[in-house]
Amino acid sequence: MKTGINIWSFSKYNSIKECMDLAKKVGFNGLELALDEEGEISLNSRKNELLEIKKHSIEEGIHLHSLASGLYWKYSITSPDKAVREKACDIVKKQIETASILGASSILVVPGAVGVDFIQNFQVVSYEKAYELSLEAFKNLKSYAEEYKVNIALENVWNKFLLSPMEMKNFIDEINSDYVGVYFDVGNVVNIGYPEQWINILGKRIKKVHVKDFKRSVGNINGFVDLLSGDVNFPAVVKALRNIGYDDYLTAEMSPYKYCKEGILYSTKSALDKIIKF
Repeated sequence: MKTGINIWSFSKYNSIKECMDLAKKVGFNGLELALDEEGEISLNSRKNELLEIKKHSIEEGIHLHSLASGLYWKYSITSPDKAVREKACDIVKKQIETASILGASSILVVPGAVGVDFIQNFQVVSYEKAYELSLEAFKNLKSYAEEYKVNIALENVWNKFLLSPMEMKNFIDEINSDYVGVYFDVGNVVNIGYPEQWINILGKRIKKVHVKDFKRSVGNINGFVDLLSGDVNFPAVVKALRNIGYDDYLTAEMSPYKYCKEGILYSTKSALDKIIKF
């Protein structure tokens, strides 16, 4: 397995090139970038601009292995508003196109939400309707992922949706595409279950892995802590990943809970190195 870091783990004042340089300096193998509405990688980015970023990554020797996006909290795949759902699907397509240019094999997508406690006035959707809308969307989007050969990796997040590994497994199987799978976030399931059990059940459906740690005793968003400081059983997690044949990136995501400075990047890399050796 290889070590990666998400761009949200850097100061928002760092440019993408600065993040690449720092990630390489600290010793990470890969950097996960993010698609935003505005900025260096956005819905309006041109191919030549993206190729410049890819060129620098090649020169620096840092792999741009996946592309995240926080836009799905604003534009939900399961929104009651059809225009918002269509916008979300357009974002997925733009994310796939962008990832393809950058050389990233997967995109991180939030598969919609029933409700979101940390977003004020988020409109609650019935669970049954959310399932129906999300499934329909990804059945339609899978051909786009297959065309570009970029994985749509659905992340388990705090969205009150797809709340068990069995349900997520069945959901992915209903979509029925080698290019639609799971972006498994280890820390996000600690408050409702055991990451190693999710890994064993999801198996080859896991395309990428986010690594965070979490303290159950806190029980809310403030429970996310530095790696190896929480309740994640990392030896069991790594054993489960090896059992399913996962040999891709373990990408640390230390934000938006804290904006990382150089020191915490080094400690995160050190923790990842220990975790991989379990």
